[in-house]
Amino acid sequence: MPDKIILVTRKTRLEELVERFNTRPQARFYIEHSGGNFDWYEREHETYYAALSHLRKELALLAKLQVIERSFLPNFIFAEDDLVVTIGIDGLVVNTAKYLHGQPLVAVNPDREHIDGVLLPFDVSGAPAVVRKVIKGQAAFREITMAEACLNDGQTLLAFNDLFIGVKSHISARYRIQIEGRQEDHSSSGIIVSTGAGSTGWLSSLFNMADGLWKQFGDLDNGAAAAAGRLARPGMDWETDRLIYVVREPFASKTSGATIVCGSITRQAPLVLESHMPEGGVIFSDGIEADYLAFNSGAVAKIGLAEKKTRLVIDG
Repeated sequence: MPDKIILVTRKTRLEELVERFNTRPQARFYIEHSGGNFDWYEREHETYYAALSHLRKELALLAKLQVIERSFLPNFIFAEDDLVVTIGIDGLVVNTAKYLHGQPLVAVNPDREHIDGVLLPFDVSGAPAVVRKVIKGQAAFREITMAEACLNDGQTLLAFNDLFIGVKSHISARYRIQIEGRQEDHSSSGIIVSTGAGSTGWLSSLFNMADGLWKQFGDLDNGAAAAAGRLARPGMDWETDRLIYVVREPFASKTSGATIVCGSITRQAPLVLESHMPEGGVIFSDGIEADYLAFNSGAVAKIGLAEKKTRLVIDG
């Protein structure tokens, strides 16, 4: 039974602007001088904090409540019996999930009018009732598959949506790729590894690019066929025990190949990468470049399915 509720919040864009320009008037001057509408930032801020205030009051009636801001997640230690609630955009759920170890996660949408919320099944008014269900052991969950990068020095990094393995600038990443008994040296723009939950994000943009290339160049003798061409997307739901990897812009040369460029990662067939980069090599997850593993010469990364899964509370 959960003993404590951890409510995870995020800074609004207005707060980030004030941090950048020191005061709200200075932030207003910058936005309006650039032709933007500062009132929109203020309305978004007010909507978020009204929702947060209401949710805090309701949750405090149910159990001991602790509130933390997203930037503290890397250093925060969750207890096994904590119940975690997020209030914000989908990205806040993604960022929080990486630091949990099986704790139930209730994701709350603070503004249904403006936030789509694929990962946010509950609004502020309905969230307290869902939390009561979790406390009573009556909640329904989805067990969402995650990816994990493990280095040969023992460091690990989890991903809810995707991992990026490459270099932190725009120069080519150099490494050796190995999977299912095959291997080759690569010079590329890095590798994307996607989970089922992330398959509609970064991975989908790679498919969109491939579709465009096929439509333009896929069958020069049959323009109609090329125009209708579209790669089949991998069928992956959030619980799928499979990852998809795609090598970005592989370059074929005397010292690098381009035959191992995409495929599936399973528990039986992980992806192994050996860095050939003296410096600048990185592995980061879910678009958070600041929280990364160094991936330089001598480092070997094993990319596979994480043992733990995210327990996302659903409406049911």
